[in-house]
Amino acid sequence: MTATAQFTDRPDPARADAGIAKVSTWNVGTPERQRQAVDAIRTAWEGREWPHPGLLSYSVHAGENGATLLHYSQWTGEQAYQDFVREGRDARNADIDAAVPGIERLALHTYELYRSGLRAEGDTREPGCVVIVDVEFDGPDPDRQRAWIDAVFEALGSEARPPEGAIAAYFHTGTDGTRVLNYAEWESAAHHIAALAAPGDGIGSPSPLWERVQTYPGMTGGGVHRYTPALSMRAG
Repeated sequence: MTATAQFTDRPDPARADAGIAKVSTWNVGTPERQRQAVDAIRTAWEGREWPHPGLLSYSVHAGENGATLLHYSQWTGEQAYQDFVREGRDARNADIDAAVPGIERLALHTYELYRSGLRAEGDTREPGCVVIVDVEFDGPDPDRQRAWIDAVFEALGSEARPPEGAIAAYFHTGTDGTRVLNYAEWESAAHHIAALAAPGDGIGSPSPLWERVQTYPGMTGGGVHRYTPALSMRAG
């Protein structure tokens, strides 16, 4: 039986069969064009067969800034993605571009999941906000990527309780060795804003462990961006 797109509430960043995640951003300019682009993506995908068995999920999130869309897709491996690029991406993008001309497609990065701070057993909350935390380093060093993430988990473990509204966090390492991405699920943007407003520099109380995370040697940049889940699908 031919597989088609099945629409779901959210991706599962911790699914065991995902070898890599592809993450990219589109700049579409305005909230209206955000909505139009999401509708165009849905139409382009639901009208076709699922493009490759190695594509496990594809999700789109609308940026809080009203101008961007974050794309998060999970694949069994790089070859599956390259097959999709060769055989199935252009036709879908052509339909989307016809509906919403002038989309600016920004950098695409490839990641592997390293560690997850999973929701507690029985927690059925659905994320109303996805927070993407990017961290960049001054050169490729896979050991440093993992060590920084481990330092975050050590700092998190020192907290009496997780921030109110935090659901789960999924820490990915870039395959180029230079970056880390945290895909964090929150109940709402308001909960994340409140957590940032608490004492300390960002999430977490003032402590030497958090200071180590924030001043880690070799960090050169990054950012924190909030998104609203807009569309998620898998083969059905």
